[in-house]
Amino acid sequence: MDLFTVFPTISTSFIVISAVLVAIGWWQIIKGKRSAHKKTMIAAAVAALLFFIVYMSRTVFIGNTSWGGPDDLKVYYQVFLIFHIVLATVAAVFGITTLVLGFKEKYAKHRKWGRVTAVIWFITAITGVAVYVLLYLLYPGGHTKPVWEVILGA
Repeated sequence: MDLFTVFPTISTSFIVISAVLVAIGWWQIIKGKRSAHKKTMIAAAVAALLFFIVYMSRTVFIGNTSWGGPDDLKVYYQVFLIFHIVLATVAAVFGITTLVLGFKEKYAKHRKWGRVTAVIWFITAITGVAVYVLLYLLYPGGHTKPVWEVILGA
C-alpha cells in the first residue's frame, strides 16, 4: 500500500466505524440504554470527524484520485460520486443538528431527526465504500488530481 492508497483506506475505515457505531447506538436507544447510546453516538461523531480530517488533509496535500476505469463507465461514476458527495454533506448537517438537539435535551426533535439522519448516514457510508472499491480495488490507476478536476472530469 502506497501513500496514495493508505489515506483513502484509513478514511474509509473511519466512516465504516462511524456507521457501525450509529447502528449500535440506535440499538442501544431502542433498548432504553440512554447513557450507552450517548457515549456510542459521540464515538460515532468522533469517527466521522476523523474521517473528515483525514479526507480533507489528503485532498489539500495530495489531491483526489480520478477515475481509472473504462471511459464508458466514467459518466455513471461521476453521477454516483456527485450523489455521494451531496448525500454526505446532507448527512453531516443532519448529524450535527441531531447531536445538538440531543445535547440540548430536545429529545422529541432529536428522535425525529435521528431516525432520518441514521438512514442517510448508512447510505452515505455504503456509497462511500462503493467509491473506495471502484477507485482502489476494481479500477485502480487513476491519477491524483485536485478535487474539482475529479468531480468535473477535467
